[in-house]
Amino acid sequence: MLADILKKSWYPALITVFAILSLIFYDVIPYSISIPVLVVLLCIGFFIAYISTRKSKLEKQSLRLSQLATHFNRRFMGNSQLSIFEIINGLFGIENEQVWEWARGCDMARRIFDSWSENFAARVENDLRNRRHIAFLQTHINELWALNNHYYEFTEQFVEIANRFDVPKDILEQYNKFTEEYNIFVQNFREAINELKTIAHTQLEAPSIKLVKELKK
Repeated sequence: MLADILKKSWYPALITVFAILSLIFYDVIPYSISIPVLVVLLCIGFFIAYISTRKSKLEKQSLRLSQLATHFNRRFMGNSQLSIFEIINGLFGIENEQVWEWARGCDMARRIFDSWSENFAARVENDLRNRRHIAFLQTHINELWALNNHYYEFTEQFVEIANRFDVPKDILEQYNKFTEEYNIFVQNFREAINELKTIAHTQLEAPSIKLVKELKK
């Protein structure tokens, strides 16, 4: 804690000491020299503070992104009951060959998504652990956006199927539970993008991360 205090306060202390010395030795160091030097020191101080604040905010967003990536991988991928692919598997209970064919295609895509999401979450955590998170922040947030957008397409397709066929009630309940938690994730992701735009340049817009629709039982 003492180290943090010294790290943050050394520059204001330097300016204060210089100002005091200028007052004490004003006969030796005229104000025409000391005042411009103080102004320069103050400008440098403001610049250092800006860089430090920006770095702190970037670190905060990097940590938040790591948490979002981990949450997405844990809650919406793999064998989680809230995975859209797990919900789609429930459609095999519908007596329709076209639905079965589509669900089988989704099951193949599931393996690709599981691998992608797991590797992405591991890379984000590794970069955070090795203090490379700020350097790769833009790359990470763009990849999470791409992963999430492709994932969202399967939710849209599921809704289309559910609106056309008689989906079992337990599958609808499972989907609506997924909807509640997934939309919370979307809101958090949107907030992260909006906060990042205030400190770094990004082409992403919050509305491009879409909420999923709830289905009536």
